[in-house]
Amino acid sequence: MRNAETVLGIIHERGQRGLPLEDVYRQLFNPDLFLKAYGKIYRNTGAMTPGATGETVDGMSRAKIDTIISDLRYERYQWMPARRVYIEKKNSLKKRPLGIPRWSDKLLQEVIRLILEAYYEPQFNPTSHGFRPGRGCHTALSEIYSKWVGTKWFVEGDIAQCFDSLNHTVLLTILREKIHDNRFLRLIENLLKAGYLEEWRYNATLSGSPQGAILSPILANIYLDKLDKFVENELIPKYNRGKARQPNPEWQRLQGLAQRLRKKGLFSEAHIARKLMQQVPSLDPQDPNYRRLRYVRYADDWLIGFSGPRQEAEEIKRLIGNFLRENLKLELSETKTLISHPRTEAARFLGYDIVVLNNNQKLDRRGHRSINGQIGLKVPPDVVKSKCARFLLHGKPIHRAELIHDSVFSIVAHYQQEFQGIVEYYRLAYNLHQLNRLKWVMERSLTQTLAHKLRTSVSTIYRRYQTTLQTRNGPYIGLQVTVERGEGQKPLIANWGGISLKRNMKAVLNDSPLQTVGPRTELECRLLANTCELCGSQENVQVHHVRALKDLQKEGRNSPPYWVQIMAARQRKTLIVCQQCHMDIHAGRATQRTNTDM
Repeated sequence: MRNAETVLGIIHERGQRGLPLEDVYRQLFNPDLFLKAYGKIYRNTGAMTPGATGETVDGMSRAKIDTIISDLRYERYQWMPARRVYIEKKNSLKKRPLGIPRWSDKLLQEVIRLILEAYYEPQFNPTSHGFRPGRGCHTALSEIYSKWVGTKWFVEGDIAQCFDSLNHTVLLTILREKIHDNRFLRLIENLLKAGYLEEWRYNATLSGSPQGAILSPILANIYLDKLDKFVENELIPKYNRGKARQPNPEWQRLQGLAQRLRKKGLFSEAHIARKLMQQVPSLDPQDPNYRRLRYVRYADDWLIGFSGPRQEAEEIKRLIGNFLRENLKLELSETKTLISHPRTEAARFLGYDIVVLNNNQKLDRRGHRSINGQIGLKVPPDVVKSKCARFLLHGKPIHRAELIHDSVFSIVAHYQQEFQGIVEYYRLAYNLHQLNRLKWVMERSLTQTLAHKLRTSVSTIYRRYQTTLQTRNGPYIGLQVTVERGEGQKPLIANWGGISLKRNMKAVLNDSPLQTVGPRTELECRLLANTCELCGSQENVQVHHVRALKDLQKEGRNSPPYWVQIMAARQRKTLIVCQQCHMDIHAGRATQRTNTDM
């Protein structure tokens, strides 16, 4: 039996060569693929969340993998309906549906995702950045920043309810173009039609890819790759023309006038002419023989940058709408698909405001205008306002009551992590300093939260925890909490502050940091060892999972059980145990030690 790296490598090579994928269903009988899938998704927050059944990642074993493979081998594997819940949309009062599959379905979906990603990834268009290895929001924004200079119009695109509207017939037709294995396609088709349970009532799914399903992002990319190819093969050749814009006659006239006046010794008049010249574009913005169309997509959001007349920008929008409607059975959201002039209004893409800069006064060392036409990435003002609103009441910072019962260390770490996540996402913005307002509000909220917890004043909190933080960007005044641990262990340190608000155009926020192939994870190796880490038994070995390390503190508030001591010492959320020890853990009974530990 080939290992997972070899199997995925062969599939990847076929994708690179554009060869069809045949007899792929048989690869689902490989237990090594399931081990790799398990190593990738067991850390996910939802791994401990039950679906329609009570099954979670807790209790995972090689026997469970063998059962899934046996069902697949005889084509009797049944997808369970996902349990549907509703979560709040970002910056909206509306809620969106989220499907929670059972654990076995999640594991099998990850195996299928590994296969599809290995095959389709080399065939995807480079303009697609969503849910792809080594790509993400920052790579999409960096491409716009570096390659879209001189854009005259932005066409912001949003597909209405994209994930809910994917046509099953169209999707399966697209998959059949490259995948020549009916059993594999039938397995995916059955997943799409598995339905969902809402308030324990079954509902059929006639269209769409379930939100929350592991396979949804890759299936959406396969589906929308048709749009990428349409833009690349039809629209760009049609609307791109000319190698460069022609010189602007008015600019040439003023340049010649400045030179003649300078030769005559009329330096003040020449200076005035040169100043006027700097107010005029050096290249003809209305050049009828020059057009440029650029395109980028992230999931169901796309953006087009167009250099040309607005009439043609509207025509491009109409052509894309027609293609989506006629070929992919999708509709553009009229309220979110906008055409904007980037010198007068910002386009919103991936949470950034995108503008074209215009400054005739700022010159580089050569005397050239270095700003005009450049793309500017901005933190939107409403983002700063909405982020601050969580920590304000009637315009003033307040404490967060829901954190009062956490430790001081956890509260400081929570605030720092939240602020750092926002800063790192907007690291490409040239007005990143606008987040100083958010930092001030969050710091006041943090100190008030600590003051409420410790029943003291804010000034006392500053005297107790304020310090100078040494960072690679220099010293910063901030807060620091230190928790001493046992002999030989380093203390735990949580800081507030020390985060630079300096722009970094090389920052990369990778949405898919895990590689398709690579060495086994530590958990895979421990599971393959097939030995209980409590009693040494090699029978019915499975994995005990906890949702978070902090849950171990609840288990061992007084005298921690032996299994808690092991997991806490290793700082791991998993423990390899036999079935009997696992039952003892959940029943609260004492577990046995291994012979070497007794």
